[in-house]
Amino acid sequence: MSSPRLSLRNLSSLPVVLPGVWQADQMGACVQAVQPTGYGALDAQLPGGGWPLGALTEVLQPFAGAHEWQLVLPALAQALACRQGAVVLVAPPHEPFMPLLQPQGLVAARLCRVMAEGASAALWASEQALRCPDVLAVMAWLPQAQPAALRRLQLAAARQGTLAWVFRPVSASQQASPALLRLQVDGAQTMQVRILKRRGPPLPQPIELPGCHPQLAQVLATQAARRLVAQATGPTTPLPTAVTQSEGRGHALDRLALAAG
Repeated sequence: MSSPRLSLRNLSSLPVVLPGVWQADQMGACVQAVQPTGYGALDAQLPGGGWPLGALTEVLQPFAGAHEWQLVLPALAQALACRQGAVVLVAPPHEPFMPLLQPQGLVAARLCRVMAEGASAALWASEQALRCPDVLAVMAWLPQAQPAALRRLQLAAARQGTLAWVFRPVSASQQASPALLRLQVDGAQTMQVRILKRRGPPLPQPIELPGCHPQLAQVLATQAARRLVAQATGPTTPLPTAVTQSEGRGHALDRLALAAG
């Protein structure tokens, strides 16, 4: 006996929602636990309502050091207040300025800074940190990482349920990424956050979040202009002093970015 032919009428009678099936035009349920970002507008657009635990989040930005702390510090402070573990920074572009980080919840005793020499060493350090059960979160600056290397980091983060952020340049958006969540962040006085990849429908408009201190916004604008000149004239064009020199225990940009507005 032959089976009945599947017709358009049969298809129209199927339920709109099938158990265990995610439809690409709907926001998918997050299979991981999440950590709220500290920004309600961003949480509303992320599956589960926050940064995924045990999964890689890739953040693309025009240049390193622009938005990292402003974006992740609220979530880090909440996580540190509730759970044990260290925060590991791998190959950060600047030394974090602890006198401003500490009052916002990131104490020096729970911060580990790894200065890796070269891309391979940074990848190795990131993977080892993600495999460590005593690590709560990893922030890694990996501008040259390839998709295969990021896939290893994704697997390592999944084993321990770690908060994991990888920061890369905007040019990396042309590459495929195994990251569960992929964002692009730009702007100065406000952060313009574009969601490039999530388990849900495309988000055509960026999310506007509070930006950095006005002084930092001015420095960043100057830096962006100098970088455009450097690209046009060659590597001999000097970068602004505020960007290339450290001041005391921390970098000038770190001080400004974390200062109260």
